[in-house]
Amino acid sequence: MKLFKILSVGALVILLSMVTANAQGIVGSAHDFSSAAWNPSGEICVVCHTPHNGNTNVTDAPLWNHEVTTAQFVPYSSSTLDASVGQPDGVSKLCLSCHDGTVALDNFGGKTDGTTYISQNDGAYIGTDLSDDHPVSFVYDAALASADGGLFDPTTTNSGLGSTIDADMLYSHKLECASCHDVHNGSGEESLLIKSNAASALCLTCHDK
Repeated sequence: MKLFKILSVGALVILLSMVTANAQGIVGSAHDFSSAAWNPSGEICVVCHTPHNGNTNVTDAPLWNHEVTTAQFVPYSSSTLDASVGQPDGVSKLCLSCHDGTVALDNFGGKTDGTTYISQNDGAYIGTDLSDDHPVSFVYDAALASADGGLFDPTTTNSGLGSTIDADMLYSHKLECASCHDVHNGSGEESLLIKSNAASALCLTCHDK
């Protein structure tokens, strides 16, 4: 399920052929920017990916082609939080490189002078204050589950996606934006979720409530 973890151009081509062949997939989804005025190429993938000379400075970034945010974020915090949460990293930083509202959507392919940003009135806008959002970029392991008491052990709990939470949903044992959201709309669920959250099913994958 880790669609960010594409290891080669060939794998990327195969993935894209799969998602375009099904009703679910990136075509027609919220991440289909092929008809956006700020994307004159008319291509879907180019906004985020490039087959050559991609940015390799971010962990788990497959052939990355979009400017990466340098913003400082206010992370989630709570007196009941047992995880150690700092600045977003890895794939979460890639998501925020549009959704934080500080990086232009059209800043891809080496362009840094774009003019189109996600508006604060747009439901996709997250901003740089993450204090009211689910924490990301923290290690979720058996130790955290034990300390918290309200989380399932990700190393042994089935995710409902084929294997364990750790194998299917975590990135280097960290929970990231892409742990719950599939940017390529592989499941066809609303809000690009990796699986249905009917009856809070997605939440209850990790939370023992």
